[in-house]
Amino acid sequence: MKNSTQVSYFILGAYSYSDTRLLIYLYFLIVLIFYISIICANVLLIVVICLNRSLHEPMYIFLCSLFVNELFGSTGLFPFLLVQILSDIHIVSAPFCFLQIYCLYSYGTIEFFSLTIMGYDRHLAICYPLQYNSRMTYNKIAVFTALIWIYSLLINFVALCLTLPLQLCGNIINKVYCDNYHVVKLACSDTSVNNLFGLAHVFTVILGLIILILYSYMKILKVCYYGSKQTRQKAFSTCTPHLASLLNFSFGVFFEIIQSRFNLNYLPNILRIFLSLYWLTCQPLINPLLYGFKMSKIRIVCRNLIFEGKV
Repeated sequence: MKNSTQVSYFILGAYSYSDTRLLIYLYFLIVLIFYISIICANVLLIVVICLNRSLHEPMYIFLCSLFVNELFGSTGLFPFLLVQILSDIHIVSAPFCFLQIYCLYSYGTIEFFSLTIMGYDRHLAICYPLQYNSRMTYNKIAVFTALIWIYSLLINFVALCLTLPLQLCGNIINKVYCDNYHVVKLACSDTSVNNLFGLAHVFTVILGLIILILYSYMKILKVCYYGSKQTRQKAFSTCTPHLASLLNFSFGVFFEIIQSRFNLNYLPNILRIFLSLYWLTCQPLINPLLYGFKMSKIRIVCRNLIFEGKV
């Protein structure tokens, strides 16, 4: 049996030591541009939704929560990534590593819950337009939003508490950021509780959310099939950004699972890094573009704010 211990730091082994300094600076510049773009786009839309009373509707309130989560997840990744790119020694302390794990996993959970509730909201708006305001009240919006954040932060805190006591046989994480799955793989002690907790979460919560999303869109498709042209246009204009965001996030998580669980060493290192970062980088950047350009009310208010200086 290998010697086990409580490690005080982790080594991020996915960084390539063969890259030239010029290439490293290029990576840094690309990541910095991504981060600045994400901050500007999401902050702009949060300000627009908060200041404009015509956007104080359920769909836009859920969007505001989604954009806040994009900032939360990006802040948990990008500053750390920028420092590591320029660093010659890719070492991170154990407390900071676990903090990053908590932030990134909480971001992913909140994102999935938010997209599910937004799909349910679109289902009510399209299938029950006359009853929408009575079914989706501001009290319900507040409860849904609070439950999304509280549950996500709590469930990931429990998962982290199960990881912290594990005795580890190594401290090398083959990624460019800290990841709970890779830390658990380093354990010499029993991880059955971690595995059972993960499976229970997947089958009771994640599967339930997937069923709710499928149910919502099946009802929407049924109404569109039998409904008027105006109903189909309303469904298309409001559901297209949500569906695109949902698929983009799902593909990103799928890429992450595939490259983490299976041996993809035959792929170039830069491609493996891209696959692991996709769900954390592209989603926060694509969402503001999807909703900002596709939804006319947001687009008009943004144009007035930028070019005329009023909301």
